Parts: sequence; structure tokens; C-alpha cells
Amino acid sequence: MAEAKQQNRDFVTSLAKGLAVIQAFGPDTPRMTLSEVAARTGMSRATARRLLLTLETLGFVRSTARNFELSPQVLDLGYSFLSAHNFTGVIQSLIEAVTRELQESCSVGMLNGEDVVYVARSSAEHRLMSISLSIGSRLPAVTTSMGRVLLAHMETPARARFLDRVELVPSTPRTVTDKARLNHILDDVQRDGYCVLDQELEPALRSLAVPVRNPAGQVVAAVNVSTNAGRVPQEQLMQTFLPVLQRCAASIGPYIG
Repeated sequence: MAEAKQQNRDFVTSLAKGLAVIQAFGPDTPRMTLSEVAARTGMSRATARRLLLTLETLGFVRSTARNFELSPQVLDLGYSFLSAHNFTGVIQSLIEAVTRELQESCSVGMLNGEDVVYVARSSAEHRLMSISLSIGSRLPAVTTSMGRVLLAHMETPARARFLDRVELVPSTPRTVTDKARLNHILDDVQRDGYCVLDQELEPALRSLAVPVRNPAGQVVAAVNVSTNAGRVPQEQLMQTFLPVLQRCAASIGPYIG
């Protein structure tokens, strides 16, 4: 109990609210009025106003007429993380080498909440998905190959809690929506050391992912390759793509925390 109280004393509510304001902006809400920010964050107009003006003074938000929007300075927050973990240098060059060899997009992802977040990406010339992916993009962990790799290597109690709370929403007719079946699939992924996701996220999209282990042997990220199911059969995925991806993951490991 004393520890919980100490954690409460250490929690800075104003900082949390400021970050909530930044996170309120997104693809569907690139610009918002004060009232919209307040409604989206559940704050009063007065609180939202103070936070927006503070963020504007610091350079993270800018205002135009009645609207507020994020400024490019927000990128500094993400860049600090990416550069600290070598995502902008060595790791980016490693996945670009995979793209050159396989002629397919290659990405690195990490688990955040119920999503896998793209922290490095090398895009092939051809586009496979209906959405455009870039660094910072988020997709449901349960319907992505990288997400399943990361879930598979969770401690058993943590995975059970995750599956208990997550909602399995079908993206295609192939999407696994039964939690018991998904748990068995995750067991297989952990045993095999890779995950093939076949047209569960989008029709015709097939992806392969493997875990990335840090120097301590912990799975901290995943790296994947996505391809067209009609162009690359699973046999080629396993025989040609898997060894390349495993070498890439092994090369990334020493540079990731």
C-alpha cells in the first residue's frame, strides 16, 4: 500500500494531461478547435486551453485561426527514441538490405498496448496494403505477424491477461477470432521461432515475421517481410525469405535495447 501511495505521489498529472493532448491529434484529427480537444481528451475547456497554450509556447503546437495542430517539433520526441536505439542508422540500413535482396517491404515493430508500432520501415516500390505504413504506424498486434511474434514470447500470465482483454475483430474472412485457437497459434509461433500471417489482415497480403532478441536474449522487437500471396507461395517464403529475415534479426539484436 505504501508503495502504491508513493507511486501516486510521484505521478505528475499535468504531464500526463499534456501528453494526452498531443496524442489526441491523429490522421482523423490533424486540426482541432479548443472545444474539440477538450471533448476528445475528456478535459474541461479551461484545462485544455492552458495545456494547448503551454505546448504552443514550447513549440509543440501551433494555432491557426480557431484551430490547433501539432508542429514538426513533436517529431523530436520520437526521434530521440529512434536514435537512441539505432533505428535511424544501423537498423535502417539492415532492413533496407533485406528489401534490396527480396524486393519486398521490411519492417521492425515493437509492442505498445494492444498494437504493434512500426519503429523502422523499408518500403518496396510496389504497394501491398490499402493503407500506407510508415514509422509510427500502429496495427492490432493480434492480426499482424510481428504482433503475434511479440505476443508469443510474452510470459504466460501476461499473455493470458492480454488475450482476456483484447477484442478480436475480423479484418478478412480468414481472421482468427477465437481466443483459444489464437493462443494455440501463439504457442506454435513461440515453438517455431517465426510467424506466417496469411491474408488475415488484408486479402492477398501474406507476411512473415521473426523475433529480435537483445544481447540479454529477451525478445524486444520483431522484423517482418510482407508480400502478395498470389506472387510468393508459402514454400518460397519459408525456403528463401525466412533465412534472410533470421539473419537480419540476428544482426539487429546487438543494436537494440
